Amino acid sequence: MDIRQLRYFIAIAEERKISAAAQRLHMSQPPLSQQLKAMEVELGTLLLERTGKLLELTESGKALYHYALQMTQLMDEAISEVKEVGHGVKGSLNIGINTLSSVELPGLLHQFKTRYPQVTYKIQQNESSRLCELVKNRVLELAIIRLPLALDDFSVIPLQAEPFYFITSQPASGFDEEVTLADLKEYPLMIPSTEGLGVHYTILMAFSAQHLKPSIIAECSDIPLLLQLVSSGFGAAIVPETVVAQLPENGIHAFKIKDAHLSAATGLIWLKGHHLSAAAQHFLELIQQT
Repeated sequence: MDIRQLRYFIAIAEERKISAAAQRLHMSQPPLSQQLKAMEVELGTLLLERTGKLLELTESGKALYHYALQMTQLMDEAISEVKEVGHGVKGSLNIGINTLSSVELPGLLHQFKTRYPQVTYKIQQNESSRLCELVKNRVLELAIIRLPLALDDFSVIPLQAEPFYFITSQPASGFDEEVTLADLKEYPLMIPSTEGLGVHYTILMAFSAQHLKPSIIAECSDIPLLLQLVSSGFGAAIVPETVVAQLPENGIHAFKIKDAHLSAATGLIWLKGHHLSAAAQHFLELIQQT
């Protein structure tokens, strides 16, 4: 039996006449009668019996009718949901986010949720290089990463760049609201990244462009731990603006770094030549609109 035959059977059981069922199904009576006979032969039992001018379900017919209703309903629901997922109305948005987080993402997700309230989310946090691997291996569809990185295998939408800040537990004498890299060369600094990654590279290249050699005492990509170390006086740090929003109200002072070479660029990536789900495509559309 197939789903089409089950729909035929439901119509006959409910109309109790072949002629009425055929009219409901927009088909002629002989083919419908043949389908009913084929089902009874396949099952080896009588499904309906005539009582006067009407057809009545046998016990076997009642059992089949019960399951036929459930199966056709599930099929209808499956078709409806697949279409909704295909159009991005439902489904899942599978996205990665850099360890340092992204100032844009919460606002973007709020907008996306307003447009597509039934979409669910899988958000994974990791280092940018690892996120690239996960997108390449199709574990993630999209990822917001810190630049620069080698992105030959990916399509990229550049996102908003953000400035860097110098943070310290010590009130810095002589500093106003902004500092220069030259002001910081003697401070014991921690970098919120590890060697070879985007933020680490960006900070060192900015110092190098001014022929300055910073005093790097630590690399720490765990931001809560980094902030604890700064607060305790272990060292100062250079961090993107996103991290400044996470600072405690007391204990850490933040100063914007004025340097044209020092800004934290981010980008949204996806694998070139790979089909994206409708939810991911709609998220890209939102990014491009905003």
